[in-house]
Amino acid sequence: MLKTILASAALLGLAAAPAMAQDRTPAPEGAAVYFISPQDGATVSSPVTVQFGLRGMGVAPAGVEKAKTGHHHLIIDTELDDYDNPVPADENHLHFGGGQTETSVELSPGTHTLQLVVGDHNHIPHDPVIKSATITITVK
Repeated sequence: MLKTILASAALLGLAAAPAMAQDRTPAPEGAAVYFISPQDGATVSSPVTVQFGLRGMGVAPAGVEKAKTGHHHLIIDTELDDYDNPVPADENHLHFGGGQTETSVELSPGTHTLQLVVGDHNHIPHDPVIKSATITITVK
């Protein structure tokens, strides 16, 4: 009996997983994310202080499901092209799941691109995606 219950629970979990992975949180109308600093085209020193701006919604930590909120992800020197799954976590995809609105990032000298993407409680971008323009900075 216990084996049957466990097997049924496992099958239900597997059956529900694809549907859950595709669910995206609706974005509040008019929501926007942007860079307060640095500005596009800026020449800066490392570590680079990056300040995030958010309009039309609130900030909530990852794991906290609250309407019209999300948290920031900083995309460095790459593009995010999969909006149906959680934002990856690596040196090019930085997560601010604690609700942070500012960071300091060590970047090598040269040209770098930065973009902000807001994720929901599960790190999945909203629908439609709330993302900033991609900016280019030069680190001296």
